[in-house]
Amino acid sequence: MLPPDYHMHTHLCHHAEGVPMDLARQASEMGIREIGVSEHNPMPSDDFDQWRMYRSKLGEYLANLEEARRAFPNVTLRAALEVDYLPGYEEWIRELASMHDWDYFIGSVHYIDGGWDIDNPNRLEEWRARDVYDVWAAYFDRLTAAAASGLFQIIGHADLPKKFCFVPQRDCTSLFTRFLEAAAGSGTAIEINTAGLRKECREMYPSPPFLRLAKAKGIELTFGSDAHRPGEVGMNFPEAIALARSVGYTHSVRFERRQRTRVPLP
Repeated sequence: MLPPDYHMHTHLCHHAEGVPMDLARQASEMGIREIGVSEHNPMPSDDFDQWRMYRSKLGEYLANLEEARRAFPNVTLRAALEVDYLPGYEEWIRELASMHDWDYFIGSVHYIDGGWDIDNPNRLEEWRARDVYDVWAAYFDRLTAAAASGLFQIIGHADLPKKFCFVPQRDCTSLFTRFLEAAAGSGTAIEINTAGLRKECREMYPSPPFLRLAKAKGIELTFGSDAHRPGEVGMNFPEAIALARSVGYTHSVRFERRQRTRVPLP
């Protein structure tokens, strides 16, 4: 049996396909007994960017989750959001948290200074115009603040800047360590996100050396496919489990109403 898949998206974010019913059906067919749908969080204004759920669709999102629960009682369905950490929006994140009895929030960083979404394939020229290490340092400054904030149960795709293979020549261990110490201090888990295998970097997030550091710091672990279509649910999970075990993990964690439970790896 595969572990819960806690990172997936629906058509409501405007760049994914399917509804929670489709995701639950795929999980059921694969023998995955627990999933969490984690749509990109709404912002106070719907014109913030073009790749997240509108605030007005939150009720529809929750209704869709409930419909999927009724249709697939053999699959435990967790209600979640993937929430961008942006300095100055902490109160908005707290407001989002009060809107529903969520099972967990995935805290992610996509934007760094200047409003640049570093994983946007249409903005690769920004990468070419900057020092790569400086970009990674700015990203990890923000990710460390997200981990220290206590606003999230999980941090998503922790080494996202490698997506397009822009990787510094300098050693990034100090960046990783500072982030992981913040996560340890707040009790925030990280995920193994298999979507990196489907990107230019062809490597799961985080890398094996990064994950080894996480294990040494006592960081708990979840798994996520970052599915943007139903067929990606649970994708490459056997490889993700093998990666977790290779660095010493024996357990992952599950969340219900933001309370976590440790469970043995399959």
